Amino acid sequence: MIVLCLVQFMLVLDDTVVNVALPSIRDELGFSASGLPWVVNAYFLAFGGLLLLCGRLADLLGRRRVFLIGVALFGVASLACGLAQEPWQLVIGRFVQGGGAAMASPAAMSMITLLYPGPEERAKALGIWGGIAALGGTSGLVLSGALTDLVSWRGIFLINLPIVAVALALLPRLVPESRAPGWRRLDVPGAVLVTGAAVSLVYGLLRVGETGWSDPIVIGAVVLSAALAAAFLVAESRAAAPLVPASFLASRTRAVAGGATLLFSMAMYAMSFLLMIQVQTVLGYSPLLAGIAYLPYGAGILAGMWLSSRISLRIGTRWALLLAFLVNIAGLLLLSGVAAGDSYVAHVLPGMLILSVGNGLSLPVMAVAAVDGTTEEDAGLGSALFTSVQQIGGAIGVAALAVMGYSGGLMAGAVCVALGAVIIVVLLPSHDGGPQQPAGHGAGDQSKPTAAPRR
Repeated sequence: MIVLCLVQFMLVLDDTVVNVALPSIRDELGFSASGLPWVVNAYFLAFGGLLLLCGRLADLLGRRRVFLIGVALFGVASLACGLAQEPWQLVIGRFVQGGGAAMASPAAMSMITLLYPGPEERAKALGIWGGIAALGGTSGLVLSGALTDLVSWRGIFLINLPIVAVALALLPRLVPESRAPGWRRLDVPGAVLVTGAAVSLVYGLLRVGETGWSDPIVIGAVVLSAALAAAFLVAESRAAAPLVPASFLASRTRAVAGGATLLFSMAMYAMSFLLMIQVQTVLGYSPLLAGIAYLPYGAGILAGMWLSSRISLRIGTRWALLLAFLVNIAGLLLLSGVAAGDSYVAHVLPGMLILSVGNGLSLPVMAVAAVDGTTEEDAGLGSALFTSVQQIGGAIGVAALAVMGYSGGLMAGAVCVALGAVIIVVLLPSHDGGPQQPAGHGAGDQSKPTAAPRR
């Protein structure tokens, strides 16, 4: 559990770790204005676009095997990024990093799902996993500022290597292999179509930040994504062994968790992007000070994470998520009022703490609901769908909400979270009284799992 969480921390940290270092990277490697965003976008594109394919590969080929290959690939790419001498070398390295993360992340979450089969222990385990992942996102800003100011931007990539070495050395001794029972061929047409749809959508959304929604390439990418998604649904309805079985999509708990996660991710990615800009450009913080200002956010997430499993087991997934979303709305509304001349302690910190507790409350419960009813056969797919929705939601949030400005973007984020709360109250099954039994209870799933033993 510690090793898997440490790796997830590293993968999510690399979502944000380059943000503060971008000016230094631009100056040393000579990036153009249009090329620099691809230091960030290449990682998002590969990570978000390949998740579903890699999640299913983990189910079919073995979760531990795919995880270890992904971690090794991530480590090699991190070394290449740290040693890059030309812009194209860094962009390719970031793309390969994203591919490694797409292999490792869903495999890690699915292994945790199967290692802890009981409702209570699964809720606690995924609570820790989700909280550590959220800490990775906020810690990336602090770490990036510190390493860039005190050492070099290259350190933000090379620091991954010890974690990779620990994971590769220890995990084979700690976690047994697990895969879907029986032999099934990968649904190649479905894999190509869904990967193409995800890559096209993420690419189009990332390009919006550079060119706007009127760009023909943006419009073409989004239309292509919709067409590929429609073709994927047709192909899956005819496939003998579909990439995403119809029974998997029939679970209302998983569907509601996906919708709520999408709206939540839109709001939180946009908030992180906008608040970092606001404290530097309006409040006048240096990059390092802006990163340090985020440290209380991590403390709030830990507090919310500690409360999350206890609350969800006591009042059920539906009401725990509703409570968490209401806390998030309050935090977003408070932060939306931060303006020039405001002090950190009186104006930034209160909203940040409330929002971070709401994040800590939300993420573990959404993770549990997203893998509700998954078994040895589809745990990797459930984990990949959850992470893919987070990535796509984040891309949509930055593209659609960040253009509204600081206050407008955070207010729009609060509206997104409110819509998520409505979906939870109206559509989440009313019989839900806590985390679901992890196996054999999904809609249309009559199989019995063979859960891996807990180590």
